[in-house]
Amino acid sequence: MKAIIKHSPEPGGLLLTQVPTPIPGDSQVLVKIKKTAICGTDIHIYNWDAWAQKTIKTPQIMGHEFVGEVVEIGRQVTNVKPGQLVSGEGHIVCGKCRHCITGHPHLCPQTVGIGVNMDGVFAEYAVIPSENIWVCDEAISQEILSILDPLGNATHTALSFNVLGEDVLITGAGPIGLMSIPIIKRAGARNIVVTDINPTRLEMAKTLGATKVVDVRTEKLTDIVKSLNSMKEGFDIGLEMSGSPYAFADMVAAMANGGKIAILGILPSNTQVDWNKVIFSSLTLKGIYGRQMYDTWYRMSALLQSGLDIEIAKIITHRFSYQDYQEAFELMSKGECGKVILEW
Repeated sequence: MKAIIKHSPEPGGLLLTQVPTPIPGDSQVLVKIKKTAICGTDIHIYNWDAWAQKTIKTPQIMGHEFVGEVVEIGRQVTNVKPGQLVSGEGHIVCGKCRHCITGHPHLCPQTVGIGVNMDGVFAEYAVIPSENIWVCDEAISQEILSILDPLGNATHTALSFNVLGEDVLITGAGPIGLMSIPIIKRAGARNIVVTDINPTRLEMAKTLGATKVVDVRTEKLTDIVKSLNSMKEGFDIGLEMSGSPYAFADMVAAMANGGKIAILGILPSNTQVDWNKVIFSSLTLKGIYGRQMYDTWYRMSALLQSGLDIEIAKIITHRFSYQDYQEAFELMSKGECGKVILEW
C-alpha cells in the first residue's frame, strides 16, 4: 500500500512510498482510509522540533485523524463489522492500570499515540484496536468525521468547566481553538474573546461567533476587556490553546477571582507563572490531554447531530490528494488555513 512516512530525522523528511499492507490481529480492525486530516502534532513532526526529536522514531507512518471503511476484522472482534464507516480514538491505553479499570482510561500513564509512538493512518489502510473504533453516523459528512479527534480535544477542553452565562477567554485561534468557539457558544457563554497573532484565523474566529478578537501584535487584551461593558471583574473561564507563554501570562492576569483555566496548549518547560495571582485570586488550573474515553465522543457526536456540523464545516478550508502531501504540509505550516484534508 502507499503511505506517507516520516523518513528521516530532520525538518521535512517526508516520503510517499510503498509499505506492506498491515494484517489485523485477533482484536484489531483493518480500515480502508477515505480521508485524513493534518494535525498540529503532525506539524511538530514535520518541523522536527525538540518534542519530535525525543518522541518520534523514524521511519514511521504519520497521522492519527481519519475516517474510513472497515474491510476486515479479527476473530475476537464483536463491536464492529465490515462495511461500517468508522473513525477512532488515537490514544491506545493499557486497560490494566488503576485509571483504566476504574473507568478513566484517558488518564492511563501507559498511553500510546497512533501516528506518534506507532505507525499511523496516512496510508491506504490502517490497523486499529477494536476498542478504539468509533462507528460513525453516516449522516455527518466524511470531512467532519475525519477530524473527530481534534474536535474531541476542543470538546473536552471547552466543556471542562460550566460556561453557562460566563465570560470566556480563548488564547490561540488554531483549529482546535476555533472549534471550541461554537461549542461554548452553544453551552451558553456570554462573552467569548479570542487572542492570536494570525489575522486569517482571527477572522475565522469572528465568523464562528467570537464576541471580540484580539491581534496581540497591535492590540492590548486589557483594552478589549474595557470595551465589554457587561464584564466587570475579568474572565470566568480560560481556554489555553496556544502553547505561548506570553498568551498564558495574559490569560492569568485577565482572570476574575475564582476563575478556571483549562490548558490544552503545550507550554515550554520554562514558562513563568504569576503564582501570586493564581493563589490570591483562587484560580483553578486544569491540564487537558486528549479526550475522555468515551464520554467526549458521545458529547461531540450529539453536538454534531444537533447542528454543530454546520459551524465545524467552516473550519475545513483546504483539500488535497494524498499525493500532494508536501503542498498540504507547507500550507499548514504557514498557518494561513483552517483544517487541511488529505483525500485517499
